[in-house]
Amino acid sequence: MSRQSHHNRGGGQGPTQRQLRAGELVRHALVEILREEDITDPALEGVSVTVTEVRMSPDLRHATCFVEPLGGGHAADVVAGLNRHAKFLRGRLGRHIEMKFTPDLRFLHDESFNEAARMDRLFHDPKVAQDLRPQPPSDSWKDED
Repeated sequence: MSRQSHHNRGGGQGPTQRQLRAGELVRHALVEILREEDITDPALEGVSVTVTEVRMSPDLRHATCFVEPLGGGHAADVVAGLNRHAKFLRGRLGRHIEMKFTPDLRFLHDESFNEAARMDRLFHDPKVAQDLRPQPPSDSWKDED
């Protein structure tokens, strides 16, 4: 699932303010939980995880959490480890937030960092860079009075 897609069915509409607020609440709580808790999983040992964004479903019962391991290495293993412990993390989350329902958690790797690096490489490619340089104005468009 790409970060550009949205959970709601509003035909191109973005998330509601309620979804955005709930997502930030869950994101901040998850950051605290991941910082405080020792999760015994080989894929998560010694790994610092950044929770970059949390997208909530319209009914706020499901949260898609975009994560990036520090350094970006072994992202698939880290995401799999977080998904294995999603129920445990959900239980801890219920103690940290005040919401009617504690959302189910699903973790995905945040591809936006990879995409930004790809775009940066493209902009520094000599073939692309020549097209990005400002061109001197042409005399052919001058007004004749």
